[in-house]
Amino acid sequence: MKLNIIIKTLFTFILIALFAFSFIACKKNKTNVKSKYEKISAAQAKEIMDNQTDYIILDVRQPFEYEEEHIEGAILIPDNEISKKAEETLKDKNQLILVYCRSGRRSKIASDELIKLGYTNIKDFGGIIDWEYETVK
Repeated sequence: MKLNIIIKTLFTFILIALFAFSFIACKKNKTNVKSKYEKISAAQAKEIMDNQTDYIILDVRQPFEYEEEHIEGAILIPDNEISKKAEETLKDKNQLILVYCRSGRRSKIASDELIKLGYTNIKDFGGIIDWEYETVK
């Protein structure tokens, strides 16, 4: 009889402990959710450029595309080199980074990669083909 009480008590304790650990794990997981980049329009990017100062404009196209035309002040890191070159060029992982390419496909890929590298303030504004403002040619 005493053995049944001990087994029931032990079983109850184990269930309570498992419940508590799973609750803590779920709560911890929700607070540590990885950042996601934000997709914005060219107009929103232009507004940031006109009204803020501490940001980086990142062109993720190829060098020949950058030489043809780019947004003034943009730095070039081709999308296929982000994982190798971002951390040496983009030192502050919390700084606002405005990302663009030609049409928006590579800027999405590069933004995803930056998030994987730990960057927290990424805004993808798509392609230069949608940029209605001044450029350097």
